[in-house]
Amino acid sequence: MLDGQEMTQPFSSAAETTLTCELQVHVVVGGEPHVSLPAAFRYHRADPYAVRLSIGATSSGPVNWVFALSLLQEGLNRPVGEGDVLVSPRRSSHGPVIRIVVRSRLGSAVLEMKASPVAEFLDRAQELVPTGTEGSYVDIDHIATLLLAADE
Repeated sequence: MLDGQEMTQPFSSAAETTLTCELQVHVVVGGEPHVSLPAAFRYHRADPYAVRLSIGATSSGPVNWVFALSLLQEGLNRPVGEGDVLVSPRRSSHGPVIRIVVRSRLGSAVLEMKASPVAEFLDRAQELVPTGTEGSYVDIDHIATLLLAADE
């Protein structure tokens, strides 16, 4: 299914707090033929447990998903996930790929992308925030301020 496309841009980082990996994903929705769309994984040191995935551009903008970084890490090696996001490694004629199934009340989509840029992205995230140190990057005071402001 993959046509051999690599990342469209190398990794970028802003002030060593954010990582972005832009790549092509192959999207299948409702049994239709796959469509290749631009996508980007984003990781922010200030939110060390989460990864963001933005897919393509629709008339209302990109479709965004936020899920656990650990889900993506584990999904490189074995099927993992429950509910809205499932991640699993796959083999294709073009080499290893990652399959991500995303679900919402509006339906589901199957996304496939080359595994190598995702693995590189995760390695860079590990360098930015080593496993076990995530808690030291969470700004509890800022989170409390946001939660209190939401109640007003």
